[in-house]
Amino acid sequence: MMRSDALTPTPLPQAGEGRAPSSRLREKVAGDSRPDDGARATQTIDALDWPALEADLNAFGAAVAPKLVAPQSCRAVAALYEDDSRFRSRVVMAKHGFGRGEYKYFAYPLPGLVAELREALYGCLVEVANEWMAALGLPGDFPRELSCFLARCAAQGQSRPTPLLLHYGAGDFNCLHQDLYGDVSFPFQVVFGLSKPEREYTGGELLLVEQQARAQSIGQAIRMEQGEAVVITTRYRPVKGSRGYYRTNFRHGVSPVLTGERFTLGIIFHDAA
Repeated sequence: MMRSDALTPTPLPQAGEGRAPSSRLREKVAGDSRPDDGARATQTIDALDWPALEADLNAFGAAVAPKLVAPQSCRAVAALYEDDSRFRSRVVMAKHGFGRGEYKYFAYPLPGLVAELREALYGCLVEVANEWMAALGLPGDFPRELSCFLARCAAQGQSRPTPLLLHYGAGDFNCLHQDLYGDVSFPFQVVFGLSKPEREYTGGELLLVEQQARAQSIGQAIRMEQGEAVVITTRYRPVKGSRGYYRTNFRHGVSPVLTGERFTLGIIFHDAA
């Protein structure tokens, strides 16, 4: 299932979402106290162990970056969900067969922390994104600055922001899908856990399924800690075979939430048509 704004989500009033990736990184930074204000997002992200994250992306198509956002900021971002003036549209998943629950796309200008996270993460991921495209023999040549990439999106008629907040209650889930919104896309996106598992909700694991050529699909389930980020491939990853690189397709979703409420922040880098 590929999602597109061609499904015409409900507009919001103008007034008023092998081995498990990066387990070693969880252990390495557990308990670290890192600043996460918008003005400091870049240095926080730059301080991560990017060689290890890139190794996990290459090996598994996903990588965990713990403790990027402090609990108070997680709560502040989740609280934005009630302020419709921050968003351009709302999607009720059951209406489109996407699952159960709902999500809202932010409007421009993005909230400060969301904008800083998007820009800083793009800068750290763009090099490996270009390496992936080269390995697969696909056009890429992503510019080093997010603003230049968004200008490329706009030139193709993609100018609507795609960062989003997702809200799940008990019994809600998200079907496996890919987040593609036009001809231009970026190979990675990032999901942030805003709610505290076991205290604020149970269930609701992030699901990743990789479809390998002439083989059974491989699945992963990741329980996201509050403030933790998971970098995932948007569409596919390159895998080295005997005749060079080939693609394995990825989809992601969320398992049913058993109790409570679960909020997540999704950072998608390409804009939507």
